[in-house]
Amino acid sequence: MIVGGGTAGWLTAGVIAAEHRGASPDGLRVTVIESPDVPTIGVGEGTWPTMRDTLRRIGVAEADFIRECDASFKQGSQFRRWVDGGADDHYFHPFVLPQGYTEVDLVAAWRARDSAPAFAELVSVQPHLCNRGKAPKQFATPEYAAVANYAYHLDAGRFGAFLQRHCTGRLGVQHIADHVVAIRSHDNGDIAAVQLKEHGAVAGDLFIDCTGMKSLLLGGHLGVPFVSQKHVLFCDTALAVQVPYSTADTPIVPHTVSTAQSSGWVWDIGLPTRRGIGHVYSSAHTSDDAAERELLRYIAGSVGPDDIPAPRKLSFQPGYRQTFWQRNCVAVGLSAGFIEPLEASAIAMVELSANWISDQLPADREDMDRVARRFNDAFSYRWSRVIDFLKLHYVLTRRTDSAFWRDNVQPESIPGRLSEQLARWRHRPPSRYDFERVEEVFPSASYQYVLYGMGFEPAANVTTRRSDSLQAAEGYFREAAQLTAKMLAALPDHRALINHIHRHGLPRI
Repeated sequence: MIVGGGTAGWLTAGVIAAEHRGASPDGLRVTVIESPDVPTIGVGEGTWPTMRDTLRRIGVAEADFIRECDASFKQGSQFRRWVDGGADDHYFHPFVLPQGYTEVDLVAAWRARDSAPAFAELVSVQPHLCNRGKAPKQFATPEYAAVANYAYHLDAGRFGAFLQRHCTGRLGVQHIADHVVAIRSHDNGDIAAVQLKEHGAVAGDLFIDCTGMKSLLLGGHLGVPFVSQKHVLFCDTALAVQVPYSTADTPIVPHTVSTAQSSGWVWDIGLPTRRGIGHVYSSAHTSDDAAERELLRYIAGSVGPDDIPAPRKLSFQPGYRQTFWQRNCVAVGLSAGFIEPLEASAIAMVELSANWISDQLPADREDMDRVARRFNDAFSYRWSRVIDFLKLHYVLTRRTDSAFWRDNVQPESIPGRLSEQLARWRHRPPSRYDFERVEEVFPSASYQYVLYGMGFEPAANVTTRRSDSLQAAEGYFREAAQLTAKMLAALPDHRALINHIHRHGLPRI
């Protein structure tokens, strides 16, 4: 029983129903209860490359998804003005691993050069593809296959509706549009049923709370407390707006752009028909009016001042639930937690949760307690690592132009694990030895991209690597440059591929 729709509810329903034969008479019965009057948040427009596997797993055709969800391709993120706030201050966090990443110490060789380009531009093809507006695949590349690793940008409202149609029409998911007016419990404290306004009591064995930030079941009914992370990540408010293109053939930027502001940052996401733009900021460091002025100044350069819609304000508390699976109820999505969307982790955490629940679906009520303990351990770790990684973007800044940036580098705002890692990385770059879990949220390569993009300086006494290791790294740098030249020549422009998919679709494997 999934209470709440939107991206979290329908994505979870699709993963479980597809894996457990929801459309078969003898399969698992999956039901989504969705209020007909509560709108979705609708601003989570960025994903990770994992979304390709998720959509394939639930039987979605990639071309249908791109057409119906106004989707485009995402090849990573570009961060502007995060280091010192200057006009030429920018770096990339691409989705492609550095060339030769697992073979040699690329960082030592990069630093040994008398002059070198930015780290990501030297070791990866993808920043160059992004700068040239290239797509990550060719017209003939089959669906979900990639020339360069990619995720998606999408219209979150249309995505939820698309998943609803797919789940109910193809996967056998039952949909009840009604309001929850009460929650009924068994004598042992488990949830027995949800009481609906029109449909009465609807019983279930496992309840998945996808009711958004109010966390109606896990937080409200079962009383699981919320653990604030405001002392680490200060942003708690966003102003979101949808901006039309000036012309129908305006290039679609193939990456998320995150531009730092005085007390937060602006996201800029290119979809085929519009841009999704928003200002995430700390209400303790600036006012709503000042934040809106910064947002409008950002937008004014690309559209006329009379064409900018009024921004929509969203407030949130950064943090997560103390536990995520309590008794026979597990929270997924915003009901489990939310933090600023700096690295598009929200939908990815939904995917991780849905896959875990589906893969480890309890056999009976006794087994559920064992699964819940493992789930809580895994996702407490994952939420902590997401917070560490997002904080990494702030702690290395050299900006001192506002209290927001000065406060972000104060030692008391930095998680202990991250502080320890930063001390270790003074002497050796991030590697697999720093992350002990089999399925880490962010790989060590992502930490390298952000560290060295932000200008992190290792200690001066770092041991010099063997000359043959440095020579091998130089070979990989040449490979990356040669591969970049080939891809730039062979890959179409981003909008050209999107237009081709809308007209002709993609080859099916």
